Amino acid sequence: MKTISLVAGLPRANIGRALRERPLATIFATGFGVGFAPIAPGTAGSALALAAGWIAVAVFSTHMPSVVAGVGLLTSGLVLALAAVPVTGRAAEVLGGSDPGCIVLDEIAGQLIASAAVPLFAYPSPSAAAAAWAASFIAFRLFDVWKPGPIRGWQDLPAGWGIVVDDVAAGVLAAAVTAGVAGLLTRAP
Repeated sequence: MKTISLVAGLPRANIGRALRERPLATIFATGFGVGFAPIAPGTAGSALALAAGWIAVAVFSTHMPSVVAGVGLLTSGLVLALAAVPVTGRAAEVLGGSDPGCIVLDEIAGQLIASAAVPLFAYPSPSAAAAAWAASFIAFRLFDVWKPGPIRGWQDLPAGWGIVVDDVAAGVLAAAVTAGVAGLLTRAP
């Protein structure tokens, strides 16, 4: 009896083939391998984006609120999403399936969009700022999994569009929720 070893829910043969046939697309689409996490690869991709966004804001923004930092995160997420459409489409083609779980570039883009609201507010403490970052992560993961309204149907778009568009929409919804939470966190007691 032959057993198939799975990585990120895919047979190892599919991943090996993808890395041979489309190495750059596969590496980028999996978030430099983060998508091969054995448990919750989408959450791992979102966590990578959250950490990158937090570090970028901490390094490049000298104060909060910062419209520039918020626009930077939003722009980064949208540009990454646009670049992700052909990349994820190519990777999915060789990995097999319409949206393999190991493809997390869409989650990275969506999380950057969701986090764009965080630097727009002045927080009374570092713990309040951390709570806003956490809210962006939780809201994005919720909307990415739940896919309310028409978002679920957008997964049926062809190739990379179906992989990316639903995560961009989830990121936009999560950004709105994050802005509401951040507004509550910045109110004086």
